[in-house]
Formats: sequence, structure tokens, C-alpha cells
Amino acid sequence: MKDIPPFRVPAPLRHVLSLLPGRPGARLFAAGLNTVLAPHVDADARQALEGRRLRLSVLDAGLTFDAVWRGRAFAAAHGPGEPELVIAATLYDLGRLATRKEDPDTLFFSRRLVMEGDTELGLLIKNTLDAIDGPLFDRLRPRRRTC
Repeated sequence: MKDIPPFRVPAPLRHVLSLLPGRPGARLFAAGLNTVLAPHVDADARQALEGRRLRLSVLDAGLTFDAVWRGRAFAAAHGPGEPELVIAATLYDLGRLATRKEDPDTLFFSRRLVMEGDTELGLLIKNTLDAIDGPLFDRLRPRRRTC
């Protein structure tokens, strides 16, 4: 099966997306982190994450989503405050990461994935994600219920 060619969000769509309020997207981002990442965060990592603000920036869509670890889960981060870690890439490259079609190190060293801020926090997130088997999107798919 062929890979989809690189996609960039067109400028007019980027403009529209950048006008959307951040709160709903931040809640979805936190929910996705809680589904994919939170079950794999051990006690030491929970302590290291406590109160730390993370930002996902979708470069070509003009979107940013902030989340913060509170107790045993991520929550949408609201209000003023700068993130301690920013992970930024295009929508296409984030999709390739989530489906495991691209390695984060490859994207990082080819400057298609940017991690800015607390290096130790970035490594904690990366190592936790690396420990998860299979494509990350598989954990976000709804499960069929059987009676």
C-alpha cells in the first residue's frame, strides 16, 4: 500500500482553523493523551509530570493545544502560562508519527519535528510513547460493544 503524499493544510483553511477557540481542541488533546499515554505513565513519571504544561502545535493548521498533568490524568490547560515543552510538526507528520509510519528521531533530525523547552520532559514523553506497542491511533478507535 502506498503512503499518502505529504499534505499541507491550505492557507485559507489554516486561516479559518486559527480562528477557532482553543478550549475544545485542548480538551480533545487532553482526552487523547489520557487514552493513549496516561495508562502507561508510571508513578515516577506522574510525579515528574505534575503541573507541567505541554503544547502540541500543528504548524500548517495554525493550531495549538495545551494540556497539563493533574494527579493521574491530563487536563486542558487554560489561561495564561507558557508551556514547558512544545512539540510542533505539520498535520501530515503528526499523523505519520501516530500511525508509526515515521520514527520521531528521523523527523526530529530532518527538522520536521520540533521539540522546544525542557529536554528531560521531552525525553520522558518520547520514551513513554516509544514503549506503547502498535499505532497510537488504534487506541483512539471506538470499540464495538457486544451484548
